[in-house]
Amino acid sequence: MKHRIAALEAVHVDVPADAMEMFEAALLGACSTVGFFLDEDSGSWRVEGVKPVGEGDSELVSALALAEMITGVSTPLHRAPVAADGWLARTYQSFPEQLVGRRFSVRGTHLAGLLSPGRIALTLDAGVAFGSGEHGSTRGCLRALERVAYRRPRRILDLGTGSGILAMAAAKLFRRPVLATDIEPWSVRVAAENAFRNGVSGYVRTRLADGWHSPLLTRAAPFDLVFANILARPLCNMAKHLALHLAPGGTAILAGLLSSQARMVLAAHRRVGLRLDFAVQEANWTTLVLRK
Repeated sequence: MKHRIAALEAVHVDVPADAMEMFEAALLGACSTVGFFLDEDSGSWRVEGVKPVGEGDSELVSALALAEMITGVSTPLHRAPVAADGWLARTYQSFPEQLVGRRFSVRGTHLAGLLSPGRIALTLDAGVAFGSGEHGSTRGCLRALERVAYRRPRRILDLGTGSGILAMAAAKLFRRPVLATDIEPWSVRVAAENAFRNGVSGYVRTRLADGWHSPLLTRAAPFDLVFANILARPLCNMAKHLALHLAPGGTAILAGLLSSQARMVLAAHRRVGLRLDFAVQEANWTTLVLRK
């Protein structure tokens, strides 16, 4: 007996770089695979997902409306029938190995061949490009991590873990436990799968948590190292909670902010007693490294 294969469609939006992650998160609620592709002529990003035709449409519309409200970017949703193998081929082509800083290599599961010598390899599914190492905020965090590695933190938190890439990088670098939390159940599941794939599931503990409001974080604090690759305004709103949960001498790596937003985020954290250690620039994205 033959099984009927569900028809697939590709859905995509074209957005500026600073809105890409919010719209990517919106598509992830309805699509099993999401990728992003840079239009070098216009400088905009195409965020594209694949899903069965008609499946999850109401959730997708609601998520896109929320992304538009948060970012202020209004963009139409485009749909087209698609052959799954053709979409995956394009995704693979757009996700070559990423060499980040001096110590990290981000590789898709589709890549064969020898690992780059002298680098810590982080392997991710190219069909889910969120947190793939290509975005400036992720690259900035990895570059910042290698610069603070000599501090050897014991208690590590990745707040808003996404794909789990930063949690895995810290686990491989320090061989210490990392608590990786996210407000999205999908991200928690994917981060756990990636940790297993990278051989660090014994170090990375993935949990569903609503930011600093979760009792889980209060019990695990204080932290010696905190990653928060989120967005500028949520980072400002969380500054007081970060300061309360960061150990004396602890380090916070903050990202997801445009260079034009760095001063605002830094001011919010200085008001609660944190000081700037250094900043990392990746294109128009800034990563702030703060100390308590």
